Amino acid sequence: MNIQEIIVVEGKDDTTAIKRAVNADTIETNGSAISEEILRRIEHAQQKRGVIVFTDPDYPGRRIRAIIEERVPGVKHAFLAKEKTIAKNGKGLGIEHARDEDIREALSNVYTPNAQGHIEAEITMEDLFVARLIGHPQSKNRRLRLGEILNIGMTNGKQLHKRLTMFQITVEQFGQAVAQLDQEEQNV
Repeated sequence: MNIQEIIVVEGKDDTTAIKRAVNADTIETNGSAISEEILRRIEHAQQKRGVIVFTDPDYPGRRIRAIIEERVPGVKHAFLAKEKTIAKNGKGLGIEHARDEDIREALSNVYTPNAQGHIEAEITMEDLFVARLIGHPQSKNRRLRLGEILNIGMTNGKQLHKRLTMFQITVEQFGQAVAQLDQEEQNV
């Protein structure tokens, strides 16, 4: 699998895992204290080939993603579920621990946010409440699973609404994902 865009990862172990799974170039942020020089390299990469942000599903990874999204509009995003990034010994979490096939799947389900400025949200906060994704004892678990189903990553309630809008998830896609979530819960 060849990837045209340059993939932004957190460190050299992530680069090793990416190169093991696909043919791609990477830029390493070297942690969440992302430097001005790295941000300029990412901007240049976006202009030349495009960028896919592929960070760990944890707080530092989400922070890096937000910094890049704000500085370099239009970057694409790839997400991996937390359980697919846990080290074999259970100590550690990151893209570097993911299986090659999981990395390839994440990179084949890349999202591009709408670059045309403000877009109207199709899915409302009330929809999230009705779907028990906010304001319910199981909301966190439901959001985690919904993020996996839609390949948009783990979020809190406010981030979920923003991400659904940013990635233009339709009411139909949202409804199907919530139905799948409800079905899975009934079968437990």
